[in-house]
Amino acid sequence: MLKVAKFGGSSVAGAEQFRKVREIVESDESRRIIVISAAGKRSSDDHKLTDLLYLIHAHLSYGVPCEDILNTVETRLLGICDELGIPMDLKPELERFRRGLSKDSSVDEIVSRGEYFTSKLMAAWLGYAFVDAADCVFFGLDGTLDRETTYAAIREALDQKGRIVIPGFYGQLPTGRLRVMSRGGSDITGAIAAAAVDADIYENWTDVSGILMADPRIVPNPSPIEKITFAELRELAYMGASVLHEESVQPVKEKGIPLNIRNTNRPQDPGTMIVESVDENEMSERFITGIAGRRNFSIITVYKQGMKLSHSLRQALEIFDRYQTPVEHITLGLDSFALVSPTANLGDAVYDVIAEIKKSCRPDEVELRENIAMVSAVGRKMSSQPGVSGRLFQALGAQGINIRTIAQGADELAITVGVENEQYENAIRVMYESFAG
Repeated sequence: MLKVAKFGGSSVAGAEQFRKVREIVESDESRRIIVISAAGKRSSDDHKLTDLLYLIHAHLSYGVPCEDILNTVETRLLGICDELGIPMDLKPELERFRRGLSKDSSVDEIVSRGEYFTSKLMAAWLGYAFVDAADCVFFGLDGTLDRETTYAAIREALDQKGRIVIPGFYGQLPTGRLRVMSRGGSDITGAIAAAAVDADIYENWTDVSGILMADPRIVPNPSPIEKITFAELRELAYMGASVLHEESVQPVKEKGIPLNIRNTNRPQDPGTMIVESVDENEMSERFITGIAGRRNFSIITVYKQGMKLSHSLRQALEIFDRYQTPVEHITLGLDSFALVSPTANLGDAVYDVIAEIKKSCRPDEVELRENIAMVSAVGRKMSSQPGVSGRLFQALGAQGINIRTIAQGADELAITVGVENEQYENAIRVMYESFAG
């Protein structure tokens, strides 16, 4: 058994969190690759190390002194080292970092040091070998990951050193310069490491016990999702759920490696297991996996008696494309079709779009409806369960929630309804109570 474990910023925020990480790592000897984020917030009024480093770069760029911020960064890191009695002297490297700063220092070089220094401390604390991401994560000149070289370097590092800690979030360009990934890049590094060594499990340790069935800000104490497929996860993310970014999932998805989201503060919780598929015998009685949604959509509905649907729909889609406006849902009728798009993407061009549709399609009527929220119930078993849609619509109707549009994907993983923005939260609560409450 081989596990790759990534610990996020909240999991390494201070000395107490470092202690929790070591307990978790030492409890399972198969956790041989550890990927570490920069130290996060210790409290609501604290600062993430990454944010402080971005601030240092901004100060340098404008010629503003940043000594106080540098002192804060150093005090934070040395405080963890001193409190835990970690057997290493970080001061010389911190001093070299300070001396090397100038207005010409790249933001990537500066910001990557959050992961670098936090990982150095963690490696010494765990007794693992430190492997700089600059030595094992490589990008091409176009900024895309060089998978072949990266995977080979990570495998070699593990073979040679046995147990390693790798900083997340950055790697090296062919020029030798460092390049950081997007925010949340440590998740990507963890997935890359897991794929490189064909890990049995990739663990992503954070401050929540997995993915919840609904937004806890809307539904009080929603149930955790025990097991979810990559396809379901993608649907929930598309509809606005706060889950892992697709880039941080793709490497393990391609290799068929399960991804386990765990809580550093509650390691006894099993978390959520994300897998390629779920065996029929493993499925729970609950056939809705999760509920998510987003506000502020617009629906443009085109009506025309005896419409040549395919021709008119193609024309309308070409108009949306010219205005670089995504169409997220399409519903079809005998003499009508409706296109759903984020209002922010349509912007002031909405009336130009409607005018062009009228000119090209010559409809009897074009209707614009704004302030719409789209809410989806996602689940792998819905297609095999009769009456799901009816149950959903009945529950919403009983609470006076008017459905403005309905969409269901061809893969039958999700049923999506459009409701008024003001009914968004109530719709999510009603759907949750109907299927999971």
